[in-house]
Amino acid sequence: MEVTDENLATLANYLQQTLNPDPNIRRPAEKFLEGVEVNQNYAILLLHLIDKDSADLTIRVAAAVTFKNYIKRNWAVEEDGRDCIHASDRTAIKSLIVSLMLKSPEAIQRQFSDAVSIIGKSDFPEKWPGLITEMVEKFATGDFHVINGVLRTAHSLFKRYRYEFKSQKLWEEIKHVLENFAKPLTDLFVATIDLTTKHADNPQALKVIYGSLVLICKVFYSLNYQDLPEFFEDNMPIWMPNLLNLLQIKVPCLETNDDEDKPGVMEQLRTEVCECAALYALKYEEEFGPHAPGFVTAVWNVLLSTGPQTKYDALVSNALRFLAKVAEKNSYKSLFEDPATLSSICEKVVIPNMEFRESDMELFEDNPEEYVRRDIEGSDVDTRRRAACDLVRTLAQHYEEKIMAIFGQYVELMLKKYEESGGREWRSKDTALFLVTSLASRGSTQAAGVTRASPLVDLAHFAGAHVLPELGKPQVNEMPVLKADSLKYIMTFRTLLPNDLLITSLPLLIQHINGRGVVCTYGACAVEKLIAGGMIPRAALEPHAPALLSSLFTALGNTNDPTEHNEYVMKAILRTLSCLRESSLTYLGEALPKLASLLAVVTKNPCKPHFNHYLFETLSLSVSLVVKSNPSAITAFEDALFPIFQEVLQNDVQEFMPYVFQMLSLLLELRVGVTASFLTSSNSSGSTAMLGVFQKLIASKTNDHEGFYLVQTMLYKFGTTDMQPYTKQIMSLLFQRLSSSKTTKYVRGLIAFLGFFAAHFGADTLIDLIDSIQANMFAMYVERVLIPDLQKVGGALERKAAAVGCVKLLCDSAHFRRGALAPLWPPLLQALISVFELPVDESSLPDDHFVEVDDAPGYQPQYAQLACARAGNQDPLASIEDPKRYLAESLAAMSRACPGELPPRVAALGEPHRRALLGYLAACSVQLC
Repeated sequence: MEVTDENLATLANYLQQTLNPDPNIRRPAEKFLEGVEVNQNYAILLLHLIDKDSADLTIRVAAAVTFKNYIKRNWAVEEDGRDCIHASDRTAIKSLIVSLMLKSPEAIQRQFSDAVSIIGKSDFPEKWPGLITEMVEKFATGDFHVINGVLRTAHSLFKRYRYEFKSQKLWEEIKHVLENFAKPLTDLFVATIDLTTKHADNPQALKVIYGSLVLICKVFYSLNYQDLPEFFEDNMPIWMPNLLNLLQIKVPCLETNDDEDKPGVMEQLRTEVCECAALYALKYEEEFGPHAPGFVTAVWNVLLSTGPQTKYDALVSNALRFLAKVAEKNSYKSLFEDPATLSSICEKVVIPNMEFRESDMELFEDNPEEYVRRDIEGSDVDTRRRAACDLVRTLAQHYEEKIMAIFGQYVELMLKKYEESGGREWRSKDTALFLVTSLASRGSTQAAGVTRASPLVDLAHFAGAHVLPELGKPQVNEMPVLKADSLKYIMTFRTLLPNDLLITSLPLLIQHINGRGVVCTYGACAVEKLIAGGMIPRAALEPHAPALLSSLFTALGNTNDPTEHNEYVMKAILRTLSCLRESSLTYLGEALPKLASLLAVVTKNPCKPHFNHYLFETLSLSVSLVVKSNPSAITAFEDALFPIFQEVLQNDVQEFMPYVFQMLSLLLELRVGVTASFLTSSNSSGSTAMLGVFQKLIASKTNDHEGFYLVQTMLYKFGTTDMQPYTKQIMSLLFQRLSSSKTTKYVRGLIAFLGFFAAHFGADTLIDLIDSIQANMFAMYVERVLIPDLQKVGGALERKAAAVGCVKLLCDSAHFRRGALAPLWPPLLQALISVFELPVDESSLPDDHFVEVDDAPGYQPQYAQLACARAGNQDPLASIEDPKRYLAESLAAMSRACPGELPPRVAALGEPHRRALLGYLAACSVQLC
């Protein structure tokens, strides 16, 4: 793939097509690029296109994104894996990328920065020792576009130090970085601060200079995260006073107006400085001790002078987190012990940052899904409320009695203010509820909520006095924020609240599922968590089942609009049905059509993975419950689900493939009659659909095991009578896949499946069927696959099927007894004895390391596993308990039928194998004649 103008033009054309919204144009272009990316010079061609100033910027950015994704997929090579990037291309990429990045526009620079980080993770510093030197040299240019590019790359490269586990390799890498980068970074920091004075009258220059300081602080944080480097410890007199000054300095021309939505460069800088200070306060308290009072005062002033606008949220969160880290340490205790200080913190810092703001209300009403994600899923780590909550918890742990007394007074005042206002001051009660939750919590888990609470807070009394009365009000949509707070209180403390209180609250929770937005979601979530935790047993749930299921199905709303699909409601439906089991059957008749129509909608636009997962789980559970109770009622499932499954398979909806396969297997397990009629009916395309499913599964390295399971279940349940028209086609597909992609996993599955077939339908039936596809194909299979790879088969049932199949071939087949396969009899028996005597062969085949791009599943298999569709591991060969005994008994029968044939064949075995076989025969009192 040469770097020519013609190739550059072709590449640009395909990249243009990948931006087309029409999938008929976009997908072929994406496939083409995936196909050519294995060619030498592909990446170099992309780099030349990105560097081409005459090319359209949109195409250049698309090329940069494509290049980054190419690096992401291919740069790191697994052990014994296939390297998709030519060695010369790797060298060329590393020699070009830094200089190319630094002269590119910022949109491209950011993509290159990520690519450098990905390459660096694999190659730096051993295979890319000159990277830091090349980057540091650019500091001398004085060009801040270049300098910021270097800093952005350094941040991208070093930020993994924040979360990597400690290791000798990591220490060596950080040491290399510090030796080459710490001093230049410090010199740049000082020089950049000097420039802020020199260019004090130039707003444009100041914006760029302070932007550089933001990046410098990010890099400084990463380099200090694992441990305090000696260089930075020695240079704390340079860094700490300057960081403190940056926290305090006012630059009027860069301060944002209250009308602006996004944080300006000064807010970003203060945010980063607070994060660096929090790191030092937490990890290096002794060294940071002399600087702590100055930073505490500065951060306090920042909090007092910062408004409630959302653009300041990250700054306020980091500032509060800094105070929390300082408050954790005994050496800083004197800063917080004074009750006046604690009172001031509560009144001026905690409560103002816990208050429900207009922006929160907008989110609550206009984007309830995002509000829920932030509030109860724990993704609000960077919100003011969460940071204020963390500060309260830290203070409560160290100064519990003082905090409870002081903050308790404020809680009472806020609750009183709400009561006296007749509900107008609902924000006061909202803050009080949030503050109580923060004060009381001492330890929690995702599964159980809060599991330890402060003994100074009476959770049950507070719930009875202030939570249940709120939920008991008849209008569920009146003061919805307080309703949501009350529901969240029940959820949060469910493990610690008395069970009778929770059971009493159940009708109130169900009532709120009829609410709107967040209230509905919290009602459903609360019910689900109480059932999941065993607080609401089946006996307590059954009287409320009609109202609960009616509310939940109503809450699903407009089934035709995927944006309205609520994963919490669907999960609550699943949990309710799972608890009620057979008691839910009376409600399923009405529910199933709605669930099926939902499935039809989501297959066209699978945009909410959690909702889709719970929907498939609910359908699987419903199928199981209905069939066990009344098999004839499942006709509705057949009519409703199979056409949808067909559509998923025909349209190649990757997200749903694992679900459809599992549900088809479940239907095969539970509903033999109907599924058989679906397969064999003349007016149905069922047979084509099922073979299509099987063909897709077998073609995929990810899902081929499901293909074997599907076809084995069909043969086991229906027998050869119903399946006879399809067996030749099935075998043909199996051997086509074997010739095109012979992986270890596939070979194991094929040997086990053909063993099962021989055991159930006869050895010669199997041989004749395979030879009808191509003459002598079975002999080639035995010689090239079965004998050399039999030892690779693992898994108790699979190994048993393979062994029993081999016994059938050896003892029941006329072809093996006197036909063309007779010479293979001794080596096959020897291979079978090795299976009995030796452990599984874990070695791999060459094709294991080549996985097509199409094979990468959209969902990870473990995520797509449906608990409700999981059938028990049935043994199709349960009548044979011990394959060794079965071999001995079968040889005895063969010996009686054909006297004199076996002794010379046994004599041809190797000594260890013959000795092992004689042991099996002796154990079963068998003598061969």
